[in-house]
Amino acid sequence: MQVSVRDNNIDQALRVLKKKLQREGVFREMKLKEHFEKPSEKRLREKGEAIRRARKLARKKLEREG
Repeated sequence: MQVSVRDNNIDQALRVLKKKLQREGVFREMKLKEHFEKPSEKRLREKGEAIRRARKLARKKLEREG
């Protein structure tokens, strides 16, 4: 990942870098790899995430229609 620093503005460059890392999912991946996750726990977590995504998608679809 590369961020150019303009006019010695380190604060702005750090904000851009943080946003890029967030978009790439680096922070989320680091959090997940902090400890070992058993395969059964991983399946359960992924299944829960899929359910939440489906519910969110259904809510958005319902809002658009009605």
